[in-house]
Parts: sequence; C-alpha cells; structure tokens
Amino acid sequence: PRMVKLWIKIYKHDKIVKQTEVERDEKFYYSKFAEYLSEGCYKLDEATPVVLKNHIMNFAKYNMTVFKPSDFIESFPYDRMTVENLDR
Repeated sequence: PRMVKLWIKIYKHDKIVKQTEVERDEKFYYSKFAEYLSEGCYKLDEATPVVLKNHIMNFAKYNMTVFKPSDFIESFPYDRMTVENLDR
C-alpha cells in the first residue's frame, strides 16, 4: 500500500452505529497498526482494543480484521468493530 487509509466501523445488531476513516500520507507499516487503530478509536471516542497477531494476519490476508468485545480491556457495548484497508 502506498498510504494509510483505514475504515473503522462499529456494529450493533448488524447495523453500523459509528464509523471513521484514518488517513495518513505515509507508507503503511504493520508495526504501526495499533497506532493507526488508536487514532481511529480516539476519533470515535471508544476504547482501543488489544491487537493480537491473528488480527494483523487477517488484515494482511483479507484487507480486513474484526475485533469482538472480548478484545477490549474496557467495556465495549457493541457487537464488533471492523477495520478495513481502503488502500488496495
């Protein structure tokens, strides 16, 4: 990818209740994935989930990854959060 462009969506009952994009005019680095995610969660005023290896692997393979409420240390009153790569 030439730049960072992520679409973060939060779902409740299969409906998008919050969404934002994180865009940076820089080369995408997997090592900075948690930083990009944190920026998006800050914009959404939500807690940042714990990023595990499988989240990175799914993002690399499918251009998307899913976070469940169990991936959050703090309370997350939604069904899931998805992070999609828009720069393909």
